[in-house]
Amino acid sequence: MPRVVRETLISIRDLALAWGPFFLIGVALLVAAYFLLDPTPPHRVVLATGPEYSAYAEFGKRYAAELKRYRISVELRNTAGSRENLVLLRDGKQAVDLAFVQGGSSETVRINENDAVEPVVSLGSLFYEPVWIFYRVDRFPEFTSLSQLRGKRVNIGERGSGTPGLFMRLLRANQIERDELQRTLLGETEAVVTLLDGKIDAIVLVSAPEAPMVQMLLQTPGIRLYEFANAEAYARRYRYISPVILPHGVANISLDVPPRDLQLIAPTTSLVAHEDIHPAIIELFVQAAMRIHNAPGWIARAGEFPSAARNEFPLAKDAERFYRTGPPLLQRYLPFWLANLIDRMWVALFSIVAVLIPLSRLVPPLYRFRVRSRIFRWYRNLRLIEYELEERERTPAELLVSLDKLEARVASITVPLAYADELYALRQHIDLVRERLRASQ
Repeated sequence: MPRVVRETLISIRDLALAWGPFFLIGVALLVAAYFLLDPTPPHRVVLATGPEYSAYAEFGKRYAAELKRYRISVELRNTAGSRENLVLLRDGKQAVDLAFVQGGSSETVRINENDAVEPVVSLGSLFYEPVWIFYRVDRFPEFTSLSQLRGKRVNIGERGSGTPGLFMRLLRANQIERDELQRTLLGETEAVVTLLDGKIDAIVLVSAPEAPMVQMLLQTPGIRLYEFANAEAYARRYRYISPVILPHGVANISLDVPPRDLQLIAPTTSLVAHEDIHPAIIELFVQAAMRIHNAPGWIARAGEFPSAARNEFPLAKDAERFYRTGPPLLQRYLPFWLANLIDRMWVALFSIVAVLIPLSRLVPPLYRFRVRSRIFRWYRNLRLIEYELEERERTPAELLVSLDKLEARVASITVPLAYADELYALRQHIDLVRERLRASQ
């Protein structure tokens, strides 16, 4: 091997041995931070939606399609509705990770007495869910007050959804007792079929206008929608209810459906998650919500949703940051996985650097010591030869032989050019000792 190459390799080896422990400590700290912070989101989450063919189910499919772009599988779990969704989220076994929850549902679900705080967070409100009371015109020639429901056959929503609890509160506000109605608890599809067959007089739906059943009933002859003339009064009484307007002709402009602006009341549906959900999943779902719910609808204007307002549960920190500043800067220019990794790890990275900078000051002295030790250790042998000469333990001729061997070994020492002066100083000192030995013969 050429000498230049050999010297270069030796210098590289010295640097590696000096800096190696330093880098190993840094890598170990970085790996520990990675596993502690867990920046990589899970590849599968469970989203509780609602009954099949409901607005929740349709929106769930759109969320699944959005997150598929990031190689995250969203398992959609059909449920009875909002109330069951909230129960699943509060389950200690974490049966689901996220769910659609209608405003007011938290008041109908009993909180575990051992829990001071509910283990759920909100990712923002998504859309209005008006209270739709559809009735048969032949049973209600003039339907202007909920008190006219006394004695009527009314489907108040499926058990497990948020509709029965919400509607019963509306009845109590109108001083109507639950036993004054002939109540049924059918699912949405079955209830619509029963209404059309004339077996019941009215049905109550709490659903987004995008729900197929709502759009169909609005245009069905003989079926009419109840108008909440005192919508503002309900909104003042219940914090989770907002007065909304169903615009004239929004369902079908050509057929003029509805024939005029109608006042309705609407709780707001939120996307709610278990508090232990991965922060990256929160970011992805909030960004998906922006793409899905930001457009104008029958009731909401463009840009009104998703929103940090109208939330019954604490807003997740990552969701709050998104609503305040938009997507993280890195995610606008880098792939999500890389931007998320940097975003989750930069604090740990800077902390590690802050710890390693003081330690790095020890590396140059260690490197110098390692290189110079190749030279200085031979001074012990040289000093021993001088000591034997002074004590006359061996003859000068024998000591000259030992000195020649020492010089031969020193000639094979390789050091970086920056330390060559110390190597030449050693050789000069060997020559000085040789002259002294010769003078003593």
